[in-house]
Amino acid sequence: MSNDPSAGPTRRYRESPYPMLSVEDALEQIAEHTPEPLITTAPVDESLVGSVLAEDVTARESVPAFRASIVDGYAIIASKHMMVPSTKGIFPVVSVSHAEAGDDEATELNIGEVARITTGAPLPPGATSVVMVEDTVLKSQTDDGKEENEIEILTADIEPGENVREVGSDVQAGEVVMKRGEGITVVGGEFGLLASVGTQEVKVYKKPVVGVLSTGDEIIPHDRAGELRHGEVRDTNRPTLLTAIRGSGFEAVDLGIASDKPGALEETLRDAMRRVDVIVTSGGVSMGELDLLKPTIERQLGGTIHFGRVSMKPGKPTTFATVPFKSNVGEREKKVIFSLPGNPASAVVTYHLFVLPSLHKMSGISPVGLPKVKVVLEQDVRCDTKRSEYHRVLVSVKADGRLAATSTGGQRSSRIGSFKGANGLLCLPTTQPTVKKGEACDALIMSKILSDL
Repeated sequence: MSNDPSAGPTRRYRESPYPMLSVEDALEQIAEHTPEPLITTAPVDESLVGSVLAEDVTARESVPAFRASIVDGYAIIASKHMMVPSTKGIFPVVSVSHAEAGDDEATELNIGEVARITTGAPLPPGATSVVMVEDTVLKSQTDDGKEENEIEILTADIEPGENVREVGSDVQAGEVVMKRGEGITVVGGEFGLLASVGTQEVKVYKKPVVGVLSTGDEIIPHDRAGELRHGEVRDTNRPTLLTAIRGSGFEAVDLGIASDKPGALEETLRDAMRRVDVIVTSGGVSMGELDLLKPTIERQLGGTIHFGRVSMKPGKPTTFATVPFKSNVGEREKKVIFSLPGNPASAVVTYHLFVLPSLHKMSGISPVGLPKVKVVLEQDVRCDTKRSEYHRVLVSVKADGRLAATSTGGQRSSRIGSFKGANGLLCLPTTQPTVKKGEACDALIMSKILSDL
């Protein structure tokens, strides 16, 4: 177990009691111990974007629900039967069909007649086809000059069913339109499909609510007015992580700053577990006498630390734990805690690398985590041959279609400026001292890739 704070600094560990896990092993622990997603019912509205379906969705209605015109033109009876005349010739315009709802008494069309029709409007009873307006000319008009009396159709090649959307030709009632596990994206196609078939609500996986907490008596709000007093540090991590979580599509709750005083952190965490599903903290996870997160999780909260060190750079002291919790209605749950390093760059890297896959699993999103691509380096980059290193880069599309990566500069773990403009994390190998300019390397994509074109 972690240090016992009550034993004093002389009894603390000089080396971490937690084994050093590889990044891959740490991700396996997260996958194993992250709770399975919960299912909830959600209305089909804009709030559905980013959710994943927990069951198949079948169409309540056929689309279209009536025989509809694909073009502006004239509905007509076309047939290869000898009793039906050619579509070429002069025809009286006997009615009009607009794309308006509620007209259930349309005039039936007879052979040798046409009805003017607009795109999307229902075909009048008896009509088989629609002639495009471009294939006609006006021959005569009504006495008041406001309406067409006769039109001439210039083609004899109109086939039955031409320019007509038949009932259910897009979607049949009862057809599965979306399957369990499919997501509702910001592109809009999935939402539009659900709306088109009259779906009112769907079963989705509930997205976890994430609380963000900074720890340490030296931490002050980033926006506090006035000069810093000796030893004070502005809170960079909390607003940065809140932004990253919300940018990933999850609700983030600001849990403030917790004191290093005995009992204060425990009280803050217990209160947080009543409000959120996942707690993300930063700071207080190293070997100092005031690094209280691990002792509090294990000794006061009865939690299990699944890993407390990872062989990576930056982010070595990253900690992942689960804590048993009884909800307000008496149900036993498991809360997830990620304790990230206090250095700003470390906190952001480990959020993307470890927290995000856990949030994805709890939301039913698959595959989890950031997408990985191959990039070509724009300059030499040194590697750490002992620990997996995640180097902040700007990835862009070149004129020849290649993805190229440019370093954001100094990569010290305290330097949050290394994230300015970064949209990728270069996954540097431990098997070589340097990746040379022009060589390919894996990169994890954090945000939109821009083009140099």
